This record gives sequence, structure tokens and C-alpha cells, in this order.
Amino acid sequence: MQSPQAGPRTAHVPQSILTMSIGAVCGPPRTVFDRLFGQRVERKPSEGVPNVSTMTSLPAQPTIDDLGTPLALVSFCVVDLETTGGGLDDRVTEIGAVKVRGGEVLGEFQTLVNPKAHIPPLIAVLTGITNSMVADAPRLSAALPGFLEFSRGCVMVAHNAGFDMGFLKRACTEFGYAWPNPAVVDTVALARQALLRDEVRNHKLATLAQHFRAEVTPNHRALTDAQATVTVLHGLLERVGNLGVHTLEDLLEFTRRVSPQRRAKRTWAAGLPKSPGVYWFVADGRDLAGRATRQVLYVGKSRNLAARVRSYFTAAETRPRIDEMVRIATGVEHLECSTELEAEVLELRLIATHSPRYNRRSKFPERRVWLKLTREPFPRLSIVRQCLADGADYFGPFSRRSGAEAVQTALYDAFPIRQCTTRLSPRRVSGACVLGEMGKCLAPCELAVTPQQYGELIEQVRSSLTTDIRPVLNAAQSRLASLIRRQRFEDAAVVTARLSGFASSAVRHHRVASLAGCPQIVAAYRQVDDWHIHVIRYGRLAAAARARPGDVPQAIARSAVAVAEQVAPPVGPQSAATTEETERIAAWLERPGVRLIDIEGDWSWPLHIGLAEGDLARHALPDPLPSDRPQQAASGASKAV
Repeated sequence: MQSPQAGPRTAHVPQSILTMSIGAVCGPPRTVFDRLFGQRVERKPSEGVPNVSTMTSLPAQPTIDDLGTPLALVSFCVVDLETTGGGLDDRVTEIGAVKVRGGEVLGEFQTLVNPKAHIPPLIAVLTGITNSMVADAPRLSAALPGFLEFSRGCVMVAHNAGFDMGFLKRACTEFGYAWPNPAVVDTVALARQALLRDEVRNHKLATLAQHFRAEVTPNHRALTDAQATVTVLHGLLERVGNLGVHTLEDLLEFTRRVSPQRRAKRTWAAGLPKSPGVYWFVADGRDLAGRATRQVLYVGKSRNLAARVRSYFTAAETRPRIDEMVRIATGVEHLECSTELEAEVLELRLIATHSPRYNRRSKFPERRVWLKLTREPFPRLSIVRQCLADGADYFGPFSRRSGAEAVQTALYDAFPIRQCTTRLSPRRVSGACVLGEMGKCLAPCELAVTPQQYGELIEQVRSSLTTDIRPVLNAAQSRLASLIRRQRFEDAAVVTARLSGFASSAVRHHRVASLAGCPQIVAAYRQVDDWHIHVIRYGRLAAAARARPGDVPQAIARSAVAVAEQVAPPVGPQSAATTEETERIAAWLERPGVRLIDIEGDWSWPLHIGLAEGDLARHALPDPLPSDRPQQAASGASKAV
């Protein structure tokens, strides 16, 4: 039996997960208790049902990556450059460097450099380096390899490191040397973080060297300044060590202004598996009655749980709202998944269940609307919130009402169907509306057409929604021609955006509806050496499994089907899951290399339901463009589309 790894905090699992039946099967299926609480079942090969009394928790042991590199073992190369100026065209005149480790000086490097340029008098007075001093010095192309070899494998340290590293990088590029891209520590940034404002008047090298009682005084010579920077570095390391900075990783995060409180929480990532799964940050508290409460703050998913959770406590995470979330969180919990798709789906379900305050997307899947073609003597289009088993045709869903209204308007532009909401009788005349008088409606309210004649028009509307969208696009030609002729390109852009939205909505509708109509699909995808196997029922992920090397994928698939969630058929074109979940499943199924093991039902789309590149312009724009000035009209049409 495959044994899941235990994480740092898996004791609390939201109730919604307990009711899910996404089966992760690898060999014999895991129990729900085993899946959720990350525990291992110890049993002999001859044993069948596991004995709960023999279950033991896996210890969470930090890895080398979690511990980091102790500062005492890090070799630092403290470097300083003297140059002819600070511009991009200025040249290096001297290189000085000191290599230290564990407080001990390992070596020094110093050389003058012939810049092959005149040294300005002001620079010569400041540094004491004159043109005659560098006349016989090696050029930078000859001095650079020696410095790169001296600093090999070291962490670069400089005071105002951006200046020195910039010159070194440009020199490597100019002379064809590979820049080693080392970790860089800037003592200016480190001092600004470590020292209080009233301790030093500024963060210049001379000021800091005096503050830390350096034995040498900076004098704008490369080696002397590097030696002074060594003293400053050691003084700052002693200071930040009291703030919990003990490794190179801690030091780099400290210079990037990651608070000690946030860095201290990085232990939450210790012991997390490097596999797909979902994680959620929680905040423990108490209500007014003194009862313990737990709030889910944020839910995420990742293909590598350990790396993703660890990134929240580093400078890689720059979103202010997430920084606030990490500060108020009291813990992070996780659930390991068999596949990346299972992690995506579980993330969506948890977000929908808990509506975490720091998640922005996928929080309210119930806020979807549909475009309904009613069943009555004179059908009409209506925007509704749910599909019913009433025999009507539904199109969608739409995440916003404005999207449904745009598609509705596109259909009104193409077909003169009624837009009123009055229930009309096929035998009694009702009051006419202005649209009928304008010729934009067949006026069934006045019995100008019979239900059979009106039904033929409704069949064209239904065909555009279910089979072929081209009639809607073609119907816009006359209106676009008029707008282009009058150079109303902004209005033409609105019309074409509406048509484009209709086309994309049609694709989304049929992607969802085609999967919703399939009672079961079993598919597999090979990723590296494993097979990711999924069971989809009516557009909902019912089971996920992974066949590892040595397993028989077909047997794993049969086991996954056996433990898969039982899903009831949905109503209408909607799927048994949220639209976003079904779209994620559709995207996975459409990946090159996915193999269908078993399918019940028809998974297909109509041929003319989407748009290829250029189709919108070909169907919606008149040819030729109507205008007295062809070039200007063509330019406007391009803007519109």
C-alpha cells in the first residue's frame, strides 16, 4: 500500500473535505482516514483490512533545504572597485577583495587596472590613483579572470553592491566571460535593516566602519575599503544573529526586508511533501462566548507543496494582501493529492465551501446566470440563475449578467424575436410595442405571425446557440457596414466585441455541456514515468489515481472506477460540478497525449460553434468595405475587429 507522508499540521480538516470522494488509488485504494490525516498503515503483505491500532504517525524531519546553509560555513568575497566614474562608459581602475569564512581571512586580492582612458582630476584626487600609476597595470580583460577565480564559489559582498556588481557584469559580457551569478549581500541594505535610525547618522562606509571600530579607515582605495567592509559585515552579522538570522538564506531574506516574524513561520513548511496537493492557511481564535474558532484565510494548490508553502515566507511573495494574511495566520495545513488536476479541483471546492477572505477568484460559483429560450407559444430570451427541468433551452453559464446581456443583444440584432416579458396568447391580441413599429420585432403581440411562423424563427435562434454561430455573425454585416461608412469605429468595436463574446460563450457552453452529457469518462496521461488517471462523471471529477512504474495502469483505472464518487445526472446542459471545475477537466482532457480508456456518451462539439483566427472578420465584415475612402475605412474596420 502506498503510504502518504505526514505534514506538519493535518489534524484539522474542513468538514467539506470529509464528504468528498475523490479517490486516490495506487494499488489498493487508501482509506478516507489515511488520505485526510496523512498517516501510515503498517501491515504485513498477508494482512487484509488495516488495524487502526497499528497506525503510526510519520515524524516530520526537516530537510537540508529547510535548514539552510549556516553562516559560519559560508565563504564571503568582499569586493570593492575604484573607477573613473559612475557612468556606463566609465572604466575600472582598481580591484580589491578579501575572502573570509567563519570570521577568518582566507586571502586577499588587489590589482590596479589600466582603464585605457583618462582618469578625471577629481577622481584622481579622491582615490589617489593617477594616470601614471595605471600606465603599466594590466587591462581589465587580463585582471578579470584572476578575480573570478579568486571569488569562485563565494557569496559576493559589497557596500552599495549594485554599483560594483554592475561593473563586473558588464566586464564579463564585454570580454566573453561567464558571469557566475553568485548570491550577493549588500552591506548598505543590511545596515538599513539591522541598525536603528538613532544609531548612525547615515549608512556610508566610513560611518559604519567607525561605528563598528574597524582597524582600517576607508580611503577610497579598493583593498582598504574591502577590508573595512569586512569589519562592517561581521558587525552586522553579529547584530542580525540576535534576530534569528543564522543561515545564508535567512540573511538574503533579511536584506530583502522580510520581517523576522514572517521568516520565523517558515518552519510551517518543514516536512511538507514535494508532491501535488492543496494547502490552506488558518487563523485560530475565540468567539464572544469564549469558544475556540478556526477560520480558513487562504486556499491554494501546487505541484510541489513544500516549495510553494515555503515561498510565502520569502521575498518572492510581494503581494501586500498575502503578506497581511501570513502575519495573522496561526498555521498552515495541507492535503496531498495523487495528481495535479485533483489538486486544482480540490482547491476550487475548498474555496467555494469556505469563501476565504484572501482568495479573490472562484469564491462564489453560485453567482452564475444562464440565457434561457423559453417554452411558450411565442418564446423569448430570458436571463435566469439556474437551469430547471422545464423543457426550455439554456445557454451559458455566464460569470456576470453583463456577459449574458451582451449575447442576448447579439441575438436580438440577428433575429427579430420579441424582447418583451409579457406572456402572449396565440389567439388574443395584446398591446403593441415600439419595437414592432420599428420593424425590429415580428410583433406576435398583434398576431402578425402565427405560432408556427414565429417558431421557424425560434428554430434559427436555437440552431445558432446549439449548432452554428455563423448566422449571427453574418447578420451583423449591414450594421457594421453602416458604422464603418460613417466612421463610427468605436461603435463598430462594441458590436464586434459583442460578437466575439458570443463566440467564446458558445465554446464554453459546449465544452461544459459535452462533458455534462457523458455518464463516465476514464482517461490517462503519462507524465514522466507515472500515469495520471482520472474518472469524470457528468463533468465532475469523481476519482483520481496514479500508476507508478511497475503498476498496471488498467488495473489502477479499474480500482479508481470502483471507488469513484457516485454522481447524479445534472439538469440541462449544466455539469454536476461548477463550471470552472468542468473547464479545468476539459482543458486536461484536451491536452496532447491524453488517452481515453473508457467513455460512456458522446464527447463532441458542433463543427461551426467556435471561431478560428480571422473568422470573425470574414463573417461579420462586409466585403468590400463600403466607403468613399477605402484606406481609411479599412483602417477603421481593423480597429473595430
